[in-house]
Amino acid sequence: MIGSLRGKLVSKQPPHLLLEVSGVGYEVDAPMSTFYNLPSIGEDIFLFTHLVVREDAHSLFGFGTQREQQMFRELLKVSGIGPKLALSILSGIHVDELLMCVTTSDAESLVRIPGVGRKTAERLLIEMRDRVKGFGEVSGLPQSPVMQGQVGSQGEAFSALLALGYKPPEISRLLKTVSPDIGSVEEIIRHALKAAVQK
Repeated sequence: MIGSLRGKLVSKQPPHLLLEVSGVGYEVDAPMSTFYNLPSIGEDIFLFTHLVVREDAHSLFGFGTQREQQMFRELLKVSGIGPKLALSILSGIHVDELLMCVTTSDAESLVRIPGVGRKTAERLLIEMRDRVKGFGEVSGLPQSPVMQGQVGSQGEAFSALLALGYKPPEISRLLKTVSPDIGSVEEIIRHALKAAVQK
């Protein structure tokens, strides 16, 4: 199991990034919460990671904090939630907000996340109820990317939102709400996610 990586950030195109470690390039998928805090291309970064091994592929997922890594692993234990959906959930809601949803049985906030239907949300709340105790106290709730919103390069943002589970017509509608003055991909995605929650 690869638990962490430290190296140079070679490229980043949500949700994918390439990290060079001792001459080896690692392709890593990361939630938007991690992307928002990435340094510039060429700088060194450290990521907690989780390796998913399947017959047809080995997929590596990276996280800026150990809490995100831990939550990702807990989400994978929930029936019907695979790596892609777990990544989408962490992109749409902060770890502490997710813990609060489980504590208060708030399914409404969960179904706003792309790919999370009513049954999945209710199953997550039930199966995660006893596991959230391992995360300790819920800290002050910073707004999640999905609630902050912001914007950037429309084409890359479109691809990133597509990878997060949004349908093309919905992405087009969301991107229209973003000011053309916004330049970075991360900011565009933030604004689009905010518009998705407020719809």
